[in-house]
Amino acid sequence: MGESIRPGPLRWLLYAYGAALPARHRSWVLHDVTAPSWQLRHLARVTVQLLPIGVALFLLIPGPTYVKALSVLAGALLGYFYSVAYMYESAEHRVAKAGYPVGHAAAVRAAAGAVDRAAAQERYERRWRD
Repeated sequence: MGESIRPGPLRWLLYAYGAALPARHRSWVLHDVTAPSWQLRHLARVTVQLLPIGVALFLLIPGPTYVKALSVLAGALLGYFYSVAYMYESAEHRVAKAGYPVGHAAAVRAAAGAVDRAAAQERYERRWRD
């Protein structure tokens, strides 16, 4: 897969907002959306996207603090809902922007899952069939 070069904080912030990374970060993008923690990474990117909007709305909405907080919370929950609903598509889009074919991230995750499933099946067979 090659050496994975992690982007710096500013470049990662731009990446979190949807910017493409330079070609030298190509393998890192694939790692980002295929690592075992890829779903948590996705939620971290979404949090970075939603946080400034939530803070700005909290500061700009007039009214009692609890109304502002609940309004921002409701918006954040809706944002997370749609983010989770389109998590796989978002990952594939990021990989496609990095130059990989569409479906490559899902194939890498499936291959890793097959190894895990085979190991789990072997443990099961050793434990219960012997």
